[in-house]
Amino acid sequence: MHTRSVILLLAGVAVMSACSTRSLKTAVPTPSTEIKSLLWVGNSFFYYNNSMHDHAARLMVASGAAGLRNSSATISGSSLKWHDVEAYLRPNGVGSVSISIKEEVSFPTHDKLFDGVMMMDCSQCPVLPKLQPLFHEYIAKHSATARKHGAAPILFMSWAYGSEMTAKVAAEYIKAGKQNHALVVPVGLAFANAIAERPDLDLYAVDRRHPSLMGTYLAACTVVASVYKTNPIGATYTAGLPDDVAAFLQRVAWDTSQTFHAKEGRGGL
Repeated sequence: MHTRSVILLLAGVAVMSACSTRSLKTAVPTPSTEIKSLLWVGNSFFYYNNSMHDHAARLMVASGAAGLRNSSATISGSSLKWHDVEAYLRPNGVGSVSISIKEEVSFPTHDKLFDGVMMMDCSQCPVLPKLQPLFHEYIAKHSATARKHGAAPILFMSWAYGSEMTAKVAAEYIKAGKQNHALVVPVGLAFANAIAERPDLDLYAVDRRHPSLMGTYLAACTVVASVYKTNPIGATYTAGLPDDVAAFLQRVAWDTSQTFHAKEGRGGL
């Protein structure tokens, strides 16, 4: 009996040790509150005009920021349902190879792949009855995935094609942001505010859905204001736009961001 008791005790210790090891391996890292590396997950609204993430990065460099990383994972016409965010965040995946302008190849390593994952669904996915449940389902799913990898979920509120759509899209993004404790970037509201004040400026491409260069620049300024908490007013990078137009878009982005976050908060950021 004594021998059998010792064997059972040792077996119990082994089980507890294995459980402790598994717990350590599956510990969830704390999501960042300061964003220096950002993954943009979305569709062609992001990659128009040489990619919005490039304009945001140039604005930040103009502000004096250094050491920032941006990557864009976009699929034409996609909804968030199409994206495998878990695959984007796998170790040694996105960003694991770098080629300089002099064709020098390096294999950078990062303690954490991204500080934030910014997600945008298809423009009408938040409001169409058949797609709205999927909008909320996949924002919740991808937000959980981002947090599992130590990245803060961020929601990019897209622009609309009319004033009524603006309010509806905004309402769903705000709802999703609160449900998932995620920062919402109020780009759609910035578009509406700019159009109300300067209807002579065309923020849309010829298809009336995708952004013109001015639209992309306004969106990038809003990302800078919301995500990086940096005032774009006075930025020397103008994307080649006339100085007065760039200055106007910078101001609208900052004012919209400040007003929105004062009312709706900043989620986990």
